[in-house]
Amino acid sequence: MQPLKAHVTRALPVYSKIETCDNSGAKIIKIFTVMGLKTVKGRIASCGVSDLVMASVISGKPDMRKQVVHAVIVRQKKEYRRADGTRIKFEDNSAIILKDDKGNPKGTIFKGAIAKEACERWPGIAKIASIVV
Repeated sequence: MQPLKAHVTRALPVYSKIETCDNSGAKIIKIFTVMGLKTVKGRIASCGVSDLVMASVISGKPDMRKQVVHAVIVRQKKEYRRADGTRIKFEDNSAIILKDDKGNPKGTIFKGAIAKEACERWPGIAKIASIVV
């Protein structure tokens, strides 16, 4: 996992439900923890683009439902600032399901654009991504 060159605003708090953009079998996941985040006691943790989260599958294929999965956030509605000064935002919040916490995606096709920050940090996602913004 590489460090980021952008200042990503953490826009998705814990217990938010987001859609997935891959063909892993999960449709909607619910974030319940952000991996590697250290914060103040009592503060609600939140995540942004390219963060590794643990989530439970809310809807999808019957064999995927009620499973705990690792996921990476690849799009968020809230704009964030890149190192060159540009600001970027997407139409929706979206994640990709991983096979393990090393960064290997479970799906083989990603729908829609993937943020450049997620591809920089997770090379396994960058291999499969067709549109990188």
